[in-house]
Amino acid sequence: MTPPGRTRSETAAAEGEVPSLVGQRYEVEVGPVAHGGHCVARHEGRVLFVRHALPGERVVAEVTDGTESSRFLRADAVEVLQASKDRVEPPCAFAGPGKCGGCDWQHATPGAQRKLKVQVLTEQLRQLAKLDPAGAGWDGSIEPVGGKLPAGTVPQWRTRVQYAVDPDTGEAGLRRHRSHRVQPIDRCLIAAAGVTELGVEARDWEGMASVEAIAATGSSDRQVILTPRAGARLPIVELDRPVSVMRIDDHGGLHRVHGRSFVRERAAGRTWRVSEGGFWQIHPEAPDLLVSAVLEGLDPQEGENALDLYCGVGLFAGALADRLGEHGAVLGIESSKQSVADARHNLGDLIGEGRVRIECDKVERLLPRTGITETDLVVLDPPRSGAGRDTVRHLAGLTPRRIAYVACDPAALARDLGFFAAVGYRPVSLRAFDLFPMTQHFECVAILEPVSS
Repeated sequence: MTPPGRTRSETAAAEGEVPSLVGQRYEVEVGPVAHGGHCVARHEGRVLFVRHALPGERVVAEVTDGTESSRFLRADAVEVLQASKDRVEPPCAFAGPGKCGGCDWQHATPGAQRKLKVQVLTEQLRQLAKLDPAGAGWDGSIEPVGGKLPAGTVPQWRTRVQYAVDPDTGEAGLRRHRSHRVQPIDRCLIAAAGVTELGVEARDWEGMASVEAIAATGSSDRQVILTPRAGARLPIVELDRPVSVMRIDDHGGLHRVHGRSFVRERAAGRTWRVSEGGFWQIHPEAPDLLVSAVLEGLDPQEGENALDLYCGVGLFAGALADRLGEHGAVLGIESSKQSVADARHNLGDLIGEGRVRIECDKVERLLPRTGITETDLVVLDPPRSGAGRDTVRHLAGLTPRRIAYVACDPAALARDLGFFAAVGYRPVSLRAFDLFPMTQHFECVAILEPVSS
């Protein structure tokens, strides 16, 4: 096991296995961006994945992970010798080599960040799906979200922030890149105003391992989720705004301390209960934006049937049911018991009318057992790892006229598009949204149809 605060290569070097290269510095020319928030460089034939750099720059790269036998090294650009025209001074004081690992592109202009994401998606589609942008139905852009901001302004989009707590000082902060070490902060610039106003960073969290702060969109609900260290007592939580408090036990279970066990979110014309830190999109505009993209792509018709897979608290199922009318039907499948309970609560009216059904199980296990032999529409919103070959094959066998694939990872999306191609489905449109500015992440919605159509 790698001890906290060490990389694997540092551990190997300490145990006398292979000489570590951590701390070595090389002057390199920075090449293209790669999936993962870094760029590719080479030194004496060895690949370096360099953070805090931009394509075309010349930098001094300091190795952060790797040994003499490593196939590749990880490094930080600690000195910029020749800067890209897209480089800016990071607006956050905690962004940079050896500091917070949360933001990947604080040192790039907003437009340059989107260009980097375009290059990542283009390359993943080419490598894993054998598609160029035109073949994927993509216009080659990452769509900005939230309107244009003045130069130097950081969008405050993150409605959920999980702070790590320094075990020695009790200070709240964020973890450094690929490390257990905590970077104490006085403010996270990308945190939504509702998170910032709680004042988590100014409090002493002695005995806590982490503190997650949640600011609901469309309601005044605020919640903190505490993870105590072994044997520690919960503190009295007095923040700058009223909050409900949950705690996580040693087995990962959540328990209400005081206040509601859920927050209320507003999207797609409904109020949604999201309990115990359950999944909800963290950009305040994401739920409505993604629902709109999915419905526009699927074009649901009155009386059709649909599947909502990995349905969470029911967002897409509810929006679909409203469009399918009283003679349509939606089956949602979700593996989280709490999310299923929330979905059944949120869509109680539609369930009572027989227009929606929510089942609790893993998609890959339950879907083949449903007895469903065909459907009209599918919404697929899998976890970061993607849907996988077996699920894709089963869905193709149901011959839906359209499938909406919502993806937060371009590599998993491209891989699954390759699986869909093998079973006769192709993307006819693809949209990508910059829902996570300053980071490497973005969200995609792909609409697929059978090739024969």
